[in-house]
Amino acid sequence: MYIYPDNLRSKATLWLWQLKDIGITGVCAVISILALTQAGLFLPIILTAVYAFLTIRFEDTSILDFIKYACCFFFMKQQIYEWRLER
Repeated sequence: MYIYPDNLRSKATLWLWQLKDIGITGVCAVISILALTQAGLFLPIILTAVYAFLTIRFEDTSILDFIKYACCFFFMKQQIYEWRLER
């Protein structure tokens, strides 16, 4: 008997990131290291580190998803409030 996580419906993860995010971070890290060694630019490596931090996942929600949900709730979508006096 083999036991698979979530009946093979969950996304592939490694440590705290999805594999897609690890791939993107790896490619960006290589480009950032090249930019640092060849041109002396620190900005790409900082942006890569920020992206890696924002894509950390806890219980299937990343920090970036939480920020997106908060921005939509507070700034993007209109909130509807109904005031009633019930007797």
